[in-house]
Amino acid sequence: MQNLYRKPTLLLLLLLPFFSGCALLVATGVAGVGTGVAVSQDRRTGGMFVEDQGIELKSDRRISEKMGSNVHVNVTSFNRNVLLTGEVPSESAKKEIEQLVRDVDHVRAVTNEITVGPASSFTSRSNDALITSKVKGRFMDGGRFQINHVKVVTEDSVVYLLGIVTVDEAGSAVDIARSTSGVRKVVKVFEYIN
Repeated sequence: MQNLYRKPTLLLLLLLPFFSGCALLVATGVAGVGTGVAVSQDRRTGGMFVEDQGIELKSDRRISEKMGSNVHVNVTSFNRNVLLTGEVPSESAKKEIEQLVRDVDHVRAVTNEITVGPASSFTSRSNDALITSKVKGRFMDGGRFQINHVKVVTEDSVVYLLGIVTVDEAGSAVDIARSTSGVRKVVKVFEYIN
């Protein structure tokens, strides 16, 4: 009976490297199994990790209630520093969204990288997801720093890097991201530690 389970498990382990996005989910704990490990190795406290998720949810809800489906905005919070990316139809909508997010409890700073223009296409968003996976995969392969110390967000082939990092870790992350195929530009949204 045990033998029945060994072959599929072995096959899965052998194929896992070919599914870099899936391997990354398992390795970073996003899939659920290793979430406790991922949080324990994060430089944020467990409370801050949860607070960041709360900031993202509250911000998304406020944007949705105020703007409806007229905008495409991504909210990413890391250590209460919020990155806004996506597209809106006007400069006034961009400013209004920034203020909505600034008013969320516990937000320390907002980096507003929203562009004014039409919403990105499904193809563009798929390409961004692919670029994010490639950058994260290269972080894992490089082994120069703990990959959950740097969060990667891609919008319109621009890679945004967030995290609490040393200067050396930041330099390594930027070098890896810049040299990844398909990346048009890299923007640092780091907090530095000694």
